[in-house]
Amino acid sequence: MENLTTEIVGWAARATEKRPNRTTVSALFANILSKMGVTDAFGIVGGGNAPFAEALLHSPIRVWHTRHEAGAAFAAAEASFASGAPAAVFVTTGPGLMNALNGICAARWDGAKVIVMSGCTNPEQKGRWAVQETSSYTMPMGDLFSKGAFFDYATQLGSEAELMQVARRLQKGFARPQGFIAHISIPLTLQTALLAQSSEPPNTSMLPFDPAPVQLNSCSVPLANEHFAIWLGYGARNAVEEVHQLVDLTGAAVMCTPRAKGLFPETHPQYVGVTGAGGHKVAGDYMNRCQPAYTLVLGSRLGEASSFWSDDLIPRRGFIHVDVDPTAVGIAYPDVPVVGVQAEIKAFLKTLNQILPYINDDERPEIVALPKPPQLEPRDEGDLRPQYLMQMLQEKVIDTSDAIVMSESGNSFAWANHYLRFNSPDQYRTSAEYGSMGHVTTGVVGAALAADKRSFAIVGDGAMLMNNEISTAVRYRAKAVWLVLNDSRYGITQQAMKAQGFWPVETEIPPTNFAMYAKAMGCAGVQVTRESELAAALDQALNTEGPFVIDAIIDRSEISPVLKSRIDNLKKQGAVGTEFDA
Repeated sequence: MENLTTEIVGWAARATEKRPNRTTVSALFANILSKMGVTDAFGIVGGGNAPFAEALLHSPIRVWHTRHEAGAAFAAAEASFASGAPAAVFVTTGPGLMNALNGICAARWDGAKVIVMSGCTNPEQKGRWAVQETSSYTMPMGDLFSKGAFFDYATQLGSEAELMQVARRLQKGFARPQGFIAHISIPLTLQTALLAQSSEPPNTSMLPFDPAPVQLNSCSVPLANEHFAIWLGYGARNAVEEVHQLVDLTGAAVMCTPRAKGLFPETHPQYVGVTGAGGHKVAGDYMNRCQPAYTLVLGSRLGEASSFWSDDLIPRRGFIHVDVDPTAVGIAYPDVPVVGVQAEIKAFLKTLNQILPYINDDERPEIVALPKPPQLEPRDEGDLRPQYLMQMLQEKVIDTSDAIVMSESGNSFAWANHYLRFNSPDQYRTSAEYGSMGHVTTGVVGAALAADKRSFAIVGDGAMLMNNEISTAVRYRAKAVWLVLNDSRYGITQQAMKAQGFWPVETEIPPTNFAMYAKAMGCAGVQVTRESELAAALDQALNTEGPFVIDAIIDRSEISPVLKSRIDNLKKQGAVGTEFDA
């Protein structure tokens, strides 16, 4: 441990070493990525990508070597959100690429900007069962090397002459307002090929989308004449100021999806809560009581975790749905009228705010704002209540620091979504819809490294055992904190199976002391078994220089706030057991 705190950390420490005066395809590509704004790259070196990895080392890009390729992809996604810049993932052939795909799917679903660089088996070795072969003989090449479910753009580089064309496509992708996931695969022989001369792609500028008059007229007329609510999604994160102006202008009530927590202050008197998993009843109560004619949806697909497709959230006359992705419009509530607008939300709202009239105070709807969570006193006996844990996290971390707070899928997400309150648009992160276990246990390291700030991950013990990057955090002294809700089981699965009438199948996990687990890898940590110990543990996590693990033994009897809504939806889909009397 002492050696880790005194040595120069990271590959970047060697980037100033003098290298031979030559330019390879790898070196040029690394330079292109840097020019495009990539500041951080996460991955693992193997035989199929070593030349490119070395080129990254000697570029301005900061390079972080993770312990698993999925962790690298999750970390890159969260680094992209934390820094606002595209991030890179570098992986070797075969299993290196395949391991990364889970994290890549999450990045695609969430709208991150990530480029994957993979090694590729040389043409003359394909079909000969090369070690970790990447070819049509071993993998579904159409899914991996073309636009589809994994990537917005993907290609296998055939020659150095293609590099400028590829760079152009990457520039255009990263310039667009929504997410962009790319995959560039380079055969080993091409990675080391020498270039006759170095070159750079010319700059490509993309003009912002300006909503057409007919679109604005279709929206502004109904919104000007009737009360409406605003439903914020994460896609509106670059339009925070314009949302405030719209609320001040119209007096509209605001609700948000889980990923949009904090885009509008959750203590604001016109805020009526979070929808979807672990959401608040106040939002549905407002819609039923005030019955706004329309709901203006800004930057959300309104998927199951964001809405639970609740009938309570349907406005009288329908949705006005604004998104850069036209495929997001109308899919969540297919039977409800909708006016769809394909537009960049900031530009759309700037123009809309100039058109809509000011609504006088006496004409504004009566709004009952989201109440504060009940304040709990620490109890002397028993394990920690998750509600109390959220309360202390609010007081010690969210209200008093700029730390990033992230929640893992499952009960961790539900407790955070329901009880935590954020007033800053860049303080909370979760992956609601894709919901992969292991996203936040690894992604927290990417956020901490990219933003260079304390980042807290609220995770379950199941996710922590599935995948984590504690060792990576130790290596680079990342300011990452894992707050483990430890109940020695897959909590949400066990609760859900019982509630549906199933016998819980292998949901118990042998008890794990995650503080000892962390210390075995050189990370500081503490186990908390009483509520009175929690405040000191959070202080210690905030003041420790490097990574930290808080192993919180939680009360297994506490029922997650997501359970009833989730079970109701599962039952509608036919998931009803017969063996267990709930």
